[in-house]
Amino acid sequence: MGQSWFDFQQFRIEQDRCAMKISTDAVILGALAKADRPGEILDIGTGTGVIALMLAQRFPNANLVAVELDPEASRQARENFERSPFAIRLSLHSTAIQDFQSPELFDLIVSNPPYFTAHLPSSNLQRNRALHTGDLRFEDLASKVDRLLNPKGIFWVILPPRQMKELEKELDHFALFPCRSVEVSDRPEKAPHRVIKAFSYERKEEVFERLWLKDSSGKYTPEYQALISGFLLGY
Repeated sequence: MGQSWFDFQQFRIEQDRCAMKISTDAVILGALAKADRPGEILDIGTGTGVIALMLAQRFPNANLVAVELDPEASRQARENFERSPFAIRLSLHSTAIQDFQSPELFDLIVSNPPYFTAHLPSSNLQRNRALHTGDLRFEDLASKVDRLLNPKGIFWVILPPRQMKELEKELDHFALFPCRSVEVSDRPEKAPHRVIKAFSYERKEEVFERLWLKDSSGKYTPEYQALISGFLLGY
């Protein structure tokens, strides 16, 4: 998914000015994240805008607010929003989430955040912001979600397993508890490389699921194909 543009069934993503191109992570999160009839949705670190656009497609009565720190990515995401059929319901704030203020609380918050902490940073500042946690520490993310989430809302996030445990500890400080967990593996014989979790203020039994992108022969699984049906061309 590294070309300069990417066509979905209902919208196109231009991504030549974004450090992080459309990824399977973003598409899975955009297809899975949900809340009960959300009216206000927030996408933290929108990048190309793909997750916000997928949620706008899925929830036709919702207003979508996206926040993006990188100036070039935010400009491109805004252009992607304006060219989409959902433009009237999408808005973008070019700022750090730490500085973002909203008079509204959100029914659904989603994030595909940076997660590298121990790796050597790239010499490319734009890519650093997209990949490394220096501009968005997990404690800052957890604190801001707590300030912006409706008391009955849901926060969805995707991370590698180790980093998810770190974020979960930070969210626990604000009494945000996991209610659904989806472990994502490339194939059944592979260990999970991503975890998607939903958090809420309501403490209840966590539902665990597994998602394999491909079967042992390398073909996309029916579960993954069903998930992306209605979004990616050919599905």
